[in-house]
Amino acid sequence: MNRRDAETQRFRERSIKFYRLFTSSPFLLFALCLCVSAVSFSCTAKPSDLRTLVPAETLVYLETNDLAAALQPIVDSKPFRDVAKTKPDFSALKGVQVAVAVTGFETSEVAVTDEQAVGKVQPRFVAVADTHTWNYQAVAFAEKKLGSFVTEIYDAEPKLEKSDKHGGKYFTWTSQDGRKAFALVIDAVIYFGNDESAIDKALAVRNGQAESIAKTGKLPPHVPGNLATGYVSTDGVAQIAALAGLHFASQASDEEEIQSAVAGILPQLIRGTVTDITWGTSQTSEGIEDKWSVTMPADVASVFSETFGAQDESEIATYQKNEFIAQLPENTSTATHYNLKNPLLAWRSLVLNAARRLDSIEGRVLLEFSSLLFEPYGIRDPEQFLGSFGDPRFVSRSIVTAKLDEQSDETIAVLATGDYQARTKALSSDLKPPKELVEGGENIWTADDNLQIAFDVQVTRIGQKENLQRVNGIRSGESRDIKSDLLRRLANSKAPLSTVGQDGASTLALVNMLAREGH
Repeated sequence: MNRRDAETQRFRERSIKFYRLFTSSPFLLFALCLCVSAVSFSCTAKPSDLRTLVPAETLVYLETNDLAAALQPIVDSKPFRDVAKTKPDFSALKGVQVAVAVTGFETSEVAVTDEQAVGKVQPRFVAVADTHTWNYQAVAFAEKKLGSFVTEIYDAEPKLEKSDKHGGKYFTWTSQDGRKAFALVIDAVIYFGNDESAIDKALAVRNGQAESIAKTGKLPPHVPGNLATGYVSTDGVAQIAALAGLHFASQASDEEEIQSAVAGILPQLIRGTVTDITWGTSQTSEGIEDKWSVTMPADVASVFSETFGAQDESEIATYQKNEFIAQLPENTSTATHYNLKNPLLAWRSLVLNAARRLDSIEGRVLLEFSSLLFEPYGIRDPEQFLGSFGDPRFVSRSIVTAKLDEQSDETIAVLATGDYQARTKALSSDLKPPKELVEGGENIWTADDNLQIAFDVQVTRIGQKENLQRVNGIRSGESRDIKSDLLRRLANSKAPLSTVGQDGASTLALVNMLAREGH
C-alpha cells in the first residue's frame, strides 16, 4: 500500500478504472463481430473497400478484410487452448469484412458507494460488416444473433423495435435503464452501433452526402498478410490524450494542484508531439505482432531519431541483457525493454522538447515535476540515476520494466547496476540502506511502503517486496535460460523500445463469448 491519503487513493482508483474502460473499448468493439460465428454464409462477392463506408471524421478506425483469418490465431494460441473446452470453427467467416469506426466519446462517472465512483468512457461507434451473403441471411443474423449479444451486454431482455428505414431493415434495442443499440441491414451490409448518429454518418457516406475516411489519405496502405489494420486521427489523438491525462495525473503526486497541472499539461504535450497513429497486426511464427507508426512534426521526429537510438550491443552487454530478462517469471503479463544508446540523453530530449511546446509557465511546471514519473520506483533524481550507467562497450545500458500480473498496477524494473554510489544518491529519502553493506553481494534498500531496491553485482531490481521475490531467480545470460518464448523474443529485439505481453483476461472473455455462441 502506498503513502497516499484516502482521498488521493480514491481519485487514483477512479482514474485507473476510467483509463482501463477506455483502453479496452476498441477491442471490445472488435469482439462484437464474433457473434457471427454461428451463421453459415453461402454467397460470395468481390471484397469491398471498407474505408469507403465510414465517415472521414472517424477518430479511431479498425478493419479486417477476413474475419476468419483475424480470429484464427486467437483460438490457435496456447492461452486459448489452455482454458477452452472446444475450438470454434471459423470457416463460415472466411471473407467476411468488418470495420469499426469510433466517431466520439462520452464520459461519465457512476457512484459505487458514497465515497467511491467509477469513471466510464462510452465510445460512440458504428461497426460495418459486409457479410457477402444473401440479404435475408444478414437480416436474420441482425435480429437473432446481434439481439442475443445485446441481451448479454444489458444483462436483461431489451425491448426490440423493427421498422423499414433508410431502404433497409432497422432494429432498435432498448434496455430497461434506457441504453440503446441499433442495427441496419442494407444489401447484406450490416451497420451496428450504440449511437444512432454514428450510423447516420456512415449512411451519409454511402449516399454520397459526406466524404469517407478513404478520402483523407491518412490510412496506411493495405499490407498483404495483415490480419487487421487501425488508425487514430489527429482529433482522435487529442481526445485520447485528454483521457490519458486523467490517468497519469492520478499517479503523478498526492497533491491536488500537481494532479491538475499534469491533467492539463499532458494532453497539450501529446497533441503537440503526435499527429496521428497507424498500426497493423500480423501473425508470425512466434505469435501476433503489432507494428505501430507514430507520425510526429518534422522537428520532433528529427530530435528523437538522434536521441532515441538503439545501443550497439557487445557480446558482454547482450549476455547481461539476457540476464535481466531471465529473472522474469514465465507468466509475466507485460514487459518492456528500453535498449537505448544513452538513456540520460533520451530522457533529457523528451523533457526539454515537451517543455518547449508549452507556454512558459506550463513548461516550468513540467520541468519541475517531470521527475515525479520516477517516484513509483523510489527515484528522486532521474538525471543522476540514468547517468549512472557504465561504459556501453562493456556493460549493457538496458532497462526492463515488467508487470508480473494482469490484475496488479505495480511494475518492477530490472537494469544494469552501473555506478552504485551515483544511484544511491539519486534515491528518495524514504529508502533506507541495509544496516550492513555486503561487499560484492546484494544490498537491499527499503521504504516504509514496502518498496525495495536491490543492488547486486550486475543487476539492480526495483519494486514491491513481494514482486522482487519473484524476480530473484536464475542468473544466466544464456538465451536458452529465458523462461518463455515471449520473453526470449523481447531479448532478441534490437529496437530502441520493445514491448511484449500476454492478455489472459481478454482470452477468457473471448472463450466465454464463443462458448455462448456454441449453444
